[in-house]
Amino acid sequence: MNPMLIALLLSFNLSHQVQPQAEVVIYGGTAAAVTCAVQVKKMGGTVVVVSPDKHLGGLTSGGLGYTDTGNKAVIGGLARDFYHRIWKEYQKPDTWKWQKMESYGNKGQGTPAMDGSQKTMWIFEPHVAEKVFEDLVREYEIPLFREEFLDRARGVVLENGRIVSIRTLSGKTFQGKTFVDATYEGDLMAAARVDYHVGRESLAKYGEAWNGVQTGVLHHRHHFGKMNISPYKIEGDPKSGLLPKISHDHPGKYGEEDKKIQAYCFRMCLTRHDPNRVPFQKPENYNPGDYELLARVYARGWNETFDKYDPVPNLKTDTNNHGPFSTDNIGMNYDYPEASYERRREIIREHENYQKGWLYFVANDSRIPEKTRSEMQKWGLAKDEFKDNNHWPHQLYIREARRMIGDFVMTENELLAKKTTPAPIGMGSYTMDSHNVQRYVTPEGFVQNEGDIGVGLNPYQISLGAILPKKGQCGNLVVPVCVSSSHIAYGSIRMEPVFMILGQSAATVAMLAIRDSKMVQEVGYEKIRSKLLQDGQVLEFSGPPRKTNASEIKPSSIAGLVMDNDQAECTGAWKNSSVNQPFVGKDYLHEGNARDGKSVATFLFKIKKTATYDVRVSYPHNDNRSTKVAIKILAPGLEKSCSLNQRLKPPIDNLLAKIATVTLREGEEVQVQISNLGSDGYVVVDAVQILESKEKTVK
Repeated sequence: MNPMLIALLLSFNLSHQVQPQAEVVIYGGTAAAVTCAVQVKKMGGTVVVVSPDKHLGGLTSGGLGYTDTGNKAVIGGLARDFYHRIWKEYQKPDTWKWQKMESYGNKGQGTPAMDGSQKTMWIFEPHVAEKVFEDLVREYEIPLFREEFLDRARGVVLENGRIVSIRTLSGKTFQGKTFVDATYEGDLMAAARVDYHVGRESLAKYGEAWNGVQTGVLHHRHHFGKMNISPYKIEGDPKSGLLPKISHDHPGKYGEEDKKIQAYCFRMCLTRHDPNRVPFQKPENYNPGDYELLARVYARGWNETFDKYDPVPNLKTDTNNHGPFSTDNIGMNYDYPEASYERRREIIREHENYQKGWLYFVANDSRIPEKTRSEMQKWGLAKDEFKDNNHWPHQLYIREARRMIGDFVMTENELLAKKTTPAPIGMGSYTMDSHNVQRYVTPEGFVQNEGDIGVGLNPYQISLGAILPKKGQCGNLVVPVCVSSSHIAYGSIRMEPVFMILGQSAATVAMLAIRDSKMVQEVGYEKIRSKLLQDGQVLEFSGPPRKTNASEIKPSSIAGLVMDNDQAECTGAWKNSSVNQPFVGKDYLHEGNARDGKSVATFLFKIKKTATYDVRVSYPHNDNRSTKVAIKILAPGLEKSCSLNQRLKPPIDNLLAKIATVTLREGEEVQVQISNLGSDGYVVVDAVQILESKEKTVK
């Protein structure tokens, strides 16, 4: 062969396969990957980002613009700097193409869009977030290799309990001293033979109260409640077979472990501003029969279609799942965490087709109420978002995949302050939140969702051990996204600001380990803590705690007949909340200040003894509440209307207010109805108490 040709071939081969070495090699293109890389550079290290994604920022730039922040006071360091940079982008007049800044700022829907004093902005458009990430990469001169997928079978070289190099499917090899897995899936972690878990642990595993199968727990309005909807193709006929998206399997017993994961969806960026709107199109393989269950939901009177269209700038939304049959593709993602790349792409395409079909069905099918159809037809995809993907988000919301079993496992016990968190490296504060996991058939023959749950909490610390493998497994790997935690604890930790926080902390640990020539598990915590505090990370919360833990006021601790809000039959736009205290049980309901008279919560009691009773209701008061909440008490021969001012503090134990005294008879069924008819503010529904009275009255 020609010597010159040989030289050219060798030169091509070397340039194609051999990449510059870096002290820290980051695998992933998420928001955590970017903050991790920036921190390495700020600490004077060398870094390379190897991303399987084309676009930077993961879900932060992939549609989740209405940030799930929790308590913003615990977001510091590079995470807060990101939101400061978002604020700076929105100070530029040309960023406001479809809307004036003042107009959006005055329409914050109760959530401040901007914090001028701290120069941060928490709500944004996807393309603005992506621009900020791209600017960071350019500013810090971070080498970035896009669309490079780890060779999961043979691409991780391990020697003496350490990663030496990783190789991608294109043949590129990346050598480093410390590696960071910043993906949602944890592929590098798994290939490095680090212990991990997929699915829900049992309650007994970590001594938790909210983990495992949650049959019988109907927390949000994301379930079928008492609609009693048939799951069969021919209503009431099991022989006709199940409708799509309903499992044949038994859901499992309450509190048991399983291998199932919470549902995924796309966080869509929608608009109804015609100059920037792309109408919803019928997707490939569209079958209206796939949405028969949704038609039956509407037929039962449900219509909260537009309740999770959260406003972002320029007349757009961040649209999330809402309701019993919505954008969450329940039960269709179980094999995603450990699936091949090809199979993952199939799952992503199936989710996209399902969700596009859902939009098209609501906008066009005759079984949807005409008012809802006509409103949906006004909406569409934002033309100036996700331009290279037909305006569809490039990132599926991977709410949960693999979770490392690391040096320390975060559980609800740490998040709820039942146990102390050792060696904190960052904080979280969002509700422990799991979306539905499965849709099944109840013993009574009706369809039901399972797994949706939300538990409020105070800001909490996240342990250093949660981002480190167990000692002896891998001494130079840090994992800031698929962190070591239980399923329910991960339901809070999995928020994008927390991933950015942990990305910075992961880089700090990685660089200190390199500088001290130690395994990542051997770096002294005080040195890590000192550096994190120096760089603006928040490790302790000094603000006021929640006034009380909701779980302390149990219905069983209140005398008389007591029903909590999760036992009420509800129609209208009720939403769960746990912002104000105190309240009974896990949460309370509010109707979004709708003032339309359509939201009614009905409590049904059966009287066991003829007597005179006080009827009381509990509610967390607030200045934004209605001063005239309409309440009716209905029983045989009795219809009593009352009004309640929920701006006033409840006079009985700061929790309960008496609304009437009535005589009720043994065996009677009594309804207590709370509605927003004639309201002039938020109406909240918590619990109702019927207690034998010392007063005497005649029905």
